[in-house]
Amino acid sequence: RVSEYPLSAEPEILWENSGKMQLLHKLLPKLRAKGSRVLIFCQMTRVLDILEDYFRLTKFEYCRIDGNTDGEKRDAQMHEFNQDGSTKFAFL
Repeated sequence: RVSEYPLSAEPEILWENSGKMQLLHKLLPKLRAKGSRVLIFCQMTRVLDILEDYFRLTKFEYCRIDGNTDGEKRDAQMHEFNQDGSTKFAFL
């Protein structure tokens, strides 16, 4: 789900208004190009929502779990991310 604010007209607004998001926007494509994968941990689900919006806009494949994720889905996400040849770049 993409958040309630409209990003389609100006998607760069998501990373231009935060120094931390600017850093991620510079760093993540470089890591992906090198074949790295990332784990991003955050205790705040709203921040995970924003990161999820970012990954959808940039078309980076990702998995996400949080406190609302049931055990079966959590296991499936972890398996999908850790599977040999996984295309998932990030785990939120």
